[in-house]
Amino acid sequence: MYQPIGLDSVLVRPDRRRAVRRPHRRARRAAERVRLLGEAVDLVRPEEVMLHVEAWAAEDRKAVVANHNLHSLFLLEREPGMRRFYDLADLVELDSTPLVWFGRLTGLSSRPFHRCTYLDWRDHFWSMANRLGWRVMYLGGAPGVAETAAERLKRRHPGVSLHVRDGYFDAAAGSAENAAVLASIAEFQPNILFVGMGMPRQELWIADNHAALPDCVIFSVGAAFDYEAGAQSAAPRWMGRLGLEWLFRLVRDPRRLFVRYCVEPWALLPRMLKDLRRRR
Repeated sequence: MYQPIGLDSVLVRPDRRRAVRRPHRRARRAAERVRLLGEAVDLVRPEEVMLHVEAWAAEDRKAVVANHNLHSLFLLEREPGMRRFYDLADLVELDSTPLVWFGRLTGLSSRPFHRCTYLDWRDHFWSMANRLGWRVMYLGGAPGVAETAAERLKRRHPGVSLHVRDGYFDAAAGSAENAAVLASIAEFQPNILFVGMGMPRQELWIADNHAALPDCVIFSVGAAFDYEAGAQSAAPRWMGRLGLEWLFRLVRDPRRLFVRYCVEPWALLPRMLKDLRRRR
C-alpha cells in the first residue's frame, strides 16, 4: 500500500483559516494506467503530476510527460513519429474533458479520471519551481512571445532561472539550426524543458531529439507561454470543468480549429464503439 502524503496539495476550508492539505499517493498503482480508445493514459490528478515531476527532477532523471486529447488520438493514425513519442512517455496526462467523461462512461477504473494540462497545474508548478530554484527552459512560440512570458514569470517567481527560445527554426534532424538549439539546451542544463511548438511538431521534435537532450523532465505544452504572455486568452476554468474550453477556442479561431474540433472527432467513433463493446 502506498501511504498518502500532502505535498503541495492545499485546500482551504471556509470555516478555517488554516490550509488543509489533500492527501494523494506517493506513487502510481499499475491499475491507474488504463487504455482509452486504444491508447495508454494515466489516471492522475494535477497535483500528482507535480509530485512525480519533483521526484524526477531531484533524481536528475530524463522523463517525458505527454498528454492525450482527441487531436492527438487522431494524429496517431496519420503521423508515424507520434507513436515513437508516446512510446517514450513516462506519464500520459488526459487533456480532454470529453475524454474524461467518456472514460467515466466506460467504467475503465474505479478511480476517477482527471483532466490534466498546463493550465490546470501551472500555478502549482511555478510555485514549486520558485521554491526549489529550478532551471526551466521553454522552446517554442513566435519571436518575442516567449521573452514577454519569461519577463512576467520572472517578476512573479524570482527564484526560477528561466531561459527561452522561439520555435521558428529548422527542426529537421541534422540541420545547423537544430544543432544550435540542442547546444543551447545542453549549455543551460534545465531541470525542466517545456516544448511548445504545437501538435504534432513538438512531439515529433522530442522523439527525434530525445537521445541528445540532457537529463531533465520534458513536457509537450503547446501554447503555454502564449497564455503567459497574453498573446492568447485562456478559457475560464469553469468552461474547462464543463467541457466547453474547445468551444471558447473555436469561437476565437474558427478557421484554424474548425476541422480539429468539428471533423476529426468523428474519425474516432470506431474506437469509441470498440471501448463500449468491450465494457459490455
